[in-house]
Amino acid sequence: MTHDHDLVLRPSAAQTEAALNPPPGRNGGDLVVETLSGLGATTVFGLPGQHALGMFDALRRSSLRYIGLRVENNAGFAADAYGRITGEAAPLLLSTGPGALTSLAALQEARAASAPVLAISSQIPTAGLGGGRHGYLHELPDQQASFRGVVKSVHTVRTQSQIPSAIAAAWESALTVPHGPVWVEIPQDVLLAETHLPQVTAMDATPEDIVPRPELTALAAHLLSSAARPAIIAGGGVVRSDASGKLKALAEKLNAPVVTTFGGKGAFPWTHPLSLQSWLEDRHTTDFLEDADVLLVVGSGLGELSSNYHTFKPRGRVIQIEADLGKLESNHPAIGIHADARLALSVLLETVEERPDPSASERVSTVLARVAERIAAQELTLEQDVLAAVRQALPAGSPSFWDMTILAYWAWSAFDPRGSNTMHSAQGAGGLGYGFPAALGAAAADPSRPVLAVSGDGGALYSIAELAAARQYGLNVTWLIVDDGGYGILREYMTDTFGQATATELSRPDYVALAESFGVPGVLTTPGTLEEDLAKALATPGPSVVVLPALLRMFAATHLD
Repeated sequence: MTHDHDLVLRPSAAQTEAALNPPPGRNGGDLVVETLSGLGATTVFGLPGQHALGMFDALRRSSLRYIGLRVENNAGFAADAYGRITGEAAPLLLSTGPGALTSLAALQEARAASAPVLAISSQIPTAGLGGGRHGYLHELPDQQASFRGVVKSVHTVRTQSQIPSAIAAAWESALTVPHGPVWVEIPQDVLLAETHLPQVTAMDATPEDIVPRPELTALAAHLLSSAARPAIIAGGGVVRSDASGKLKALAEKLNAPVVTTFGGKGAFPWTHPLSLQSWLEDRHTTDFLEDADVLLVVGSGLGELSSNYHTFKPRGRVIQIEADLGKLESNHPAIGIHADARLALSVLLETVEERPDPSASERVSTVLARVAERIAAQELTLEQDVLAAVRQALPAGSPSFWDMTILAYWAWSAFDPRGSNTMHSAQGAGGLGYGFPAALGAAAADPSRPVLAVSGDGGALYSIAELAAARQYGLNVTWLIVDDGGYGILREYMTDTFGQATATELSRPDYVALAESFGVPGVLTTPGTLEEDLAKALATPGPSVVVLPALLRMFAATHLD
């Protein structure tokens, strides 16, 4: 009989020697960076601060690459994108109090979009903890309390020996589906104190798979195989679990039309005969999905944007595959299958029966034609031309990151991402300033291809300081700024609702001159020259800015009808 204790690994002679004679001059910060390296991290993002200096000093004794941004929230967005592109937990090093709190909006976006971010923050010295008012710089009565409702899990450290295990537990939490941000905090004195603990080597923090229950997948397979009008809604969970190929094979086997959510862009080929694309904010699509007698929802909670602002009312049976237990049946009654999308789709692909349906592609074409007719009637040629120019200029396979701006809202519905995991936006939490710093994180993850960022002039001002970071690290990002002199979508909302807009107009800089002052090439373009100017910028290594003065309009909503 083999007992668990018989499987404990015995240290080698070299490991014993290293443990007995650790290198001198190390502190608690070294334990942090050694743990990160042992877990497989190669790049960290962040911003130094007084209480966190022990971590940053340790970076120079490590092999980790550091990308420093100018604002903590932007560093969080960069880590978010790095996590989305690589599927790895992206370390984010922060200081105490104001530095930590400034990252909250980015961590909310990472939580909403299931991006794995490992935030490690300093704390005031241990003597000041416990909620007393000692008057330390950056002191909060309970710093963790500000993060508990935002991140997946909170991990506290009070001694140096706790550092490796706490970070490993946080790493595992961040990478357990659904992925998400996690929070670790370590007091200043723990980070600064000399340590005689051995160097941290390999760490095991492999998350467990969430496997579907077989009786539920058996029922789902039966319903899908015998359906008269099946349809599929594919969300971001399909992209994050790298299940696009499984989804395509299942849709073809069932002859089931597929619509992708805004967070699931690229989960299904855009031009496939069964592709309803992403026209979720359209009544024709909503009606089609409501008419399905069996609707498979994969990796989506059918939230506000994915349900045409909660006007979607399915009449058939709903099967929902979702890794986030709290999202199962949160909006519609369903056969809820708690599982990773890839694992559940693999089982369904093996168990569903082939379902011939020669009319499926024709029904898809009819819906798309009705959508196109509705958009064409609104005389929005400029908007469609601008989006087409962006698509033509951006090389296939290059990722794009979109801020909350009118062109992004068009892209959610109308942009062909040409690949899985290539189009990302801040539609999870909906905060401004995401596009450019997120693109910097993506460029750090994969410097071999250009990255596009798209912002309006309002959102651009949130992250303009990161032009300095882009220049410092030579990151291959082209930033398209659509300048309409204000918060364009809010201008539309207020005008439609109240007859006029208030607080939406902005005084803004000369963005081309401002970019050039950072040493970043800038160009002023027009709708007619956008494709050429953007393609040239994307083909030139390093950061660049393309400014398009244009007043774009949003297509009419259908959820208000």
